[in-house]
Amino acid sequence: MPEWLEVVIRSLLFVVVLFLITKWLGKKQLSEISFFEYVVGITIGSIGAEVITGLEQNMFNGIIGIVAFAALPFLAGLLSLKSKGFRDFIEGRATIFIKDGKIMEDNLKKEKYTTDELLELLRKKDVFKVADVEFAVLEPTGDLSVMLKKENQPLTPKDVNLTVASVKEPQTVIMDGEILDEPLSTIGRSRGWLKTELEKQGVTIENVFIGQVDSYGQLTIDLFDDKLQVPSPQEKPLILSTMKKCQADLESFALGTEAKGAKQMYSKNSEKIQKAIDKVTPILRG
Repeated sequence: MPEWLEVVIRSLLFVVVLFLITKWLGKKQLSEISFFEYVVGITIGSIGAEVITGLEQNMFNGIIGIVAFAALPFLAGLLSLKSKGFRDFIEGRATIFIKDGKIMEDNLKKEKYTTDELLELLRKKDVFKVADVEFAVLEPTGDLSVMLKKENQPLTPKDVNLTVASVKEPQTVIMDGEILDEPLSTIGRSRGWLKTELEKQGVTIENVFIGQVDSYGQLTIDLFDDKLQVPSPQEKPLILSTMKKCQADLESFALGTEAKGAKQMYSKNSEKIQKAIDKVTPILRG
């Protein structure tokens, strides 16, 4: 067998082996790599490269070496679940960089971070003033977690005692011009309903790159042709405007009649509709 062909075969084999090992170790190895896992990853890569190009070496010995090193983080993960001390040693501990709005200079030096690097990490969190930060901690993975001071935190509906409806995951019902029946049935809709909604927007399924239905049953689409403009769905604004018109008409009727009973009836129902408007406005405008 030619050497170049043997290198190709070994390369393909080791790609498959490394892929299977990575799948076995789990997603954490991709998103949160500790110092220990980083060292193991470098070693596995070195073994793979050496065996692939070293044609005089036994290929299966290389695979055994890779499996042995891959087993180390797996066993370390099991021990970490049972021992916090071991977990802190292997994965590291979080380091406080800012506490009560004050930078902890000693901790910066301990982790070998400069002030410029801290400011860079803050900017990645959309924070440009240290004075806005109440608490910031460097995670073992190298990410910076930031909690802003109360007055600088975004306002939430809970802060103003506003009740909003829960939002579920949007379902992708059209992809690359093809209808996806499973997510469509998940939201209790049919192909007929989908085609009707597309007709309202003046497009055909073949022209839709992606179509999604939100938790309120509203269809939004993106077309293959980026030059074409799709009108925004008008069902929600139309419902809200109709309710407001009914409320305004009732108030007008109440002012326009002299009959005491009718005036009270119009006013009472106008108040009921206004309460309903207040409740559904966050949904219909969302």
